[in-house]
Amino acid sequence: MRLLAPAGGPEQLRQAIHFGADEVYLAGRSWGMRARSKNFDRDQLAQAVRLAHASGVAVHLTLNTLMRDADVDALPDYLRFVDQAGVDAAIVADLGVFRLAQRYAPRLKLHVSTQAGITNYEAAKVCYELGAKRVVLAREMTLQDIAILRDKTPPELEIEAFVHGAMCK
Repeated sequence: MRLLAPAGGPEQLRQAIHFGADEVYLAGRSWGMRARSKNFDRDQLAQAVRLAHASGVAVHLTLNTLMRDADVDALPDYLRFVDQAGVDAAIVADLGVFRLAQRYAPRLKLHVSTQAGITNYEAAKVCYELGAKRVVLAREMTLQDIAILRDKTPPELEIEAFVHGAMCK
């Protein structure tokens, strides 16, 4: 089990690291559903990755908004940057973003966002077959549901569940 904590801005990132997070999730200025947070511009994101990695903490970037064609056109450049900056994983909900990330950020691990509504083992297996390293389960899942899903999915597929609160603040 690992502790994954939100980092809505640079100060929250420092606090998450200080208090023992194994992983943090954060958003850039676009394409993340964490709109109420300060979030990170490109320079701040690169600095955040360096700071987190120096402390042995992984960085997961949310790319989980509903994507329009203009977003899809702009993503390749951003994904190249994210890959070069050393972000460890992207949390995605859109299949097009999933495919673009595979193409333009090949070192990036792909996690399927809770926004995708994964509530059964067949959906989780499809995500794994497409290349997902982790699925973030829908918040409606009970412990019993999660146990069944775990039992019927490949052991290499990581499963993440929210254990406190219903919002990514």
